[in-house]
Amino acid sequence: MKINRFKPQFVEYIPDKLEAGILYLSMEFATASHACACGCNREVVTPLSPVGWRMRYDGENVSLEPSIGNWSYPCKSHYWIKGGTVRWDAEMPQWAIDEGRERDRNARTKHYARRSHPAVPAAQVEERIPQLPAATQEATVPASRTWWDILIAVFRQK
Repeated sequence: MKINRFKPQFVEYIPDKLEAGILYLSMEFATASHACACGCNREVVTPLSPVGWRMRYDGENVSLEPSIGNWSYPCKSHYWIKGGTVRWDAEMPQWAIDEGRERDRNARTKHYARRSHPAVPAAQVEERIPQLPAATQEATVPASRTWWDILIAVFRQK
């Protein structure tokens, strides 16, 4: 039987047996899992990350983005979980699935390549920044000042 709604359950570990209609969320392991909404009961794992799925919790319901496409399962179900409600989407042709997988793979590669480069210490960055003459530094408006601060300063000068 198809599942129309998912109730969030926050857990440390995803249980071995998944209950239909429960969206298990492990913040410790940045993972969401549920039994497939089509009713086939296969485990659907959605890793949460900047290049994976994103989860939004409003205090009662959960939304996952992007859509869930179970292309490796016989059911090939495709749906969204929005505010706990399952919204079914059209089946995708194989070429679109392949393009999506390639796009996701490239995004992950770029993301983790950026993370693997060591951060440059702030002191080294500051050494590379050319210093402005003192008169220019004083005349420069600090970035932390808002338009309101500037407006007040103008009226105080008059």
